[in-house]
Amino acid sequence: MPLFAPDTVTSLTSLVNLINTGTSPVDGLITVADLAEFLATERFSGFVAGTPAELRDVRQLRRRLTEIWGLEDHAAVPEINSLLRSARALPQLVKHDDWDYHIHATSPDASLSDRLGTEAAMALVDVVRSREWNRLKTCASPECNNVHLDLSRNRSKKFCDSGNCGNRENVRAYRARQAVI
Repeated sequence: MPLFAPDTVTSLTSLVNLINTGTSPVDGLITVADLAEFLATERFSGFVAGTPAELRDVRQLRRRLTEIWGLEDHAAVPEINSLLRSARALPQLVKHDDWDYHIHATSPDASLSDRLGTEAAMALVDVVRSREWNRLKTCASPECNNVHLDLSRNRSKKFCDSGNCGNRENVRAYRARQAVI
């Protein structure tokens, strides 16, 4: 049996990708074009204004979601509820494009930051309800600040998927062991 519903995994993956646009030395959401590329990659639907104000709002949301990611589950609940309240979330089952039934909790014409925030919040609700908050992790590499979602069976994933962090750390550990011999 899967850990989370497919739409929850999709939303959590998009949440990881959104947060990680701000974790490297070069911000991945500097321009409106960067935001458009992110939304296309994540296959995000609904109205997009494509304005600097919308970009600013999404960057503020990213900062807020990054803070929530770093909280314990019980401390995150009020923040998750706040995201849902501020967007006036009203969950509904929808089917569009090539997606099967999934939950939308805002209208397609709601602001982009409300829709992104609500989608992230709804996915985090499932994480809290499943008591799986410990699957929301930060890369164990000291040189990386990326976050990742650990869907491994034994919760053992330590490194992000965006680089060679795991390989680099394994080589470092191997060399350290060889230096001792």
